[in-house]
Amino acid sequence: MTSQLINGVELSKHLRQELQHKVHALSAKGKTPGLAVILVGDNPASQVYVRNKVSACEQVGIHSVLDKAPATLSQEELLTKIDTLNKDPKIHGILVQLPLPAHIDAQRVIEAISPLKDVDGFHISSAGALMTGSPGFWPCTPFGCMKMLESIQFDLKGKHAVVIGRSNIVGKPMAMMLLQKNATVTICHSHTQNLAHLTRQADLVVAAVGVRNVLTKDMVKPGAVVLDVGMNRDEAGKLCGDVDFAGVSEVASFITPVPGGVGPMTITMLLHNTVLAAEQLG
Repeated sequence: MTSQLINGVELSKHLRQELQHKVHALSAKGKTPGLAVILVGDNPASQVYVRNKVSACEQVGIHSVLDKAPATLSQEELLTKIDTLNKDPKIHGILVQLPLPAHIDAQRVIEAISPLKDVDGFHISSAGALMTGSPGFWPCTPFGCMKMLESIQFDLKGKHAVVIGRSNIVGKPMAMMLLQKNATVTICHSHTQNLAHLTRQADLVVAAVGVRNVLTKDMVKPGAVVLDVGMNRDEAGKLCGDVDFAGVSEVASFITPVPGGVGPMTITMLLHNTVLAAEQLG
């Protein structure tokens, strides 16, 4: 068996075209969706991520504001910036790029963002809405994973899904989204015993732990779907995921590549949430 690729680049293009139509419709009514991005410090990876997000906004017609601040910015100064954006009617979504410098409490910063503008889906109100199945903003990376499963018409009802990783950004919300679609979900982490025993039972494996080759061919049930959320570098410095792609692609029915898989979908769902926020803010 050779896996079929779930192409995040192509799926993103299709979804962004749909978003572009929504943005044009809102703009015609005098309300252009607006996203504010705050970047503190000069982390190279963060600079790339932010540049890609701003570029994606331009592509679909979303108004974007990029606020670059030095790493010496105080927590109170950052909170003041957020307060100003919370009150700005032209800004519908606020994103503070993580990680933040060590002297800043990231959780306090996240909670300072208005839940109505929490397009990253990290606010405790968003987490609570997801947990209870209420309307709210879903975190972008797991939301993108759900759209990828939808694109291959993968019916999750009654399926066994294993999520490797329990972060607030991917693992936990991923599990909640899968539960909402009636999957039976197992969450694995660094203290899980006999990981391979669990993954071999899975119809779907989502690898989101940040460890290269955490999932290998012998750990995957033939025909399973594998989503690779990892972002790592191999010995040659080449970007790779958490999954041994060459081996696992021989047994899985569908697999996401790295790069070109989940990454583009994460940004696309950020755009989706920003448009949704603009629609809801009336």
